[in-house]
Amino acid sequence: MEPSTLWPREKTLLYPLLLERAAALLAGETDAVANMANLSALVWQALPDLNWAGFYRRMGAELVLGPFQGKPACVRIGWGKGVCGTAARTGAPQLVPDVHAFPGHIPCDGASRSELVIPLFAPDGEVAGVLDLDSPLLGRFDRQDLEGLLPVSRLITMEVEG
Repeated sequence: MEPSTLWPREKTLLYPLLLERAAALLAGETDAVANMANLSALVWQALPDLNWAGFYRRMGAELVLGPFQGKPACVRIGWGKGVCGTAARTGAPQLVPDVHAFPGHIPCDGASRSELVIPLFAPDGEVAGVLDLDSPLLGRFDRQDLEGLLPVSRLITMEVEG
């Protein structure tokens, strides 16, 4: 049986199960990089129609590539640049149905058409990184995806580096 068949397609069933499995997978581990690696793999396995799932970590005035699943990616993103940098600068999730319509989009993978980026916060409230999901499908992500992934993303605790 393929791993993707172990996950329900219905989002009202998928996201509670993803949160449950993510919490169990990360339980007791305090290393942020290890947790980001496992969570990116779990999200990659659970969500259909992705071509990238991973993390960028804040290091000084930029975001630096962290653990991910998918094609090679941009290594450094300036603070406030592109979808990831905008999410980091504003501290607000970015739900982008068409990345080519997003001003300043950084095309790390020309196949990406839609994107969902969720900022991650350090205990002091500073943005410490982002969870980034890309899809080759226009409009792949919606409000239900955002609301389902918010509690999953909060399982990652990290500090601002640099």
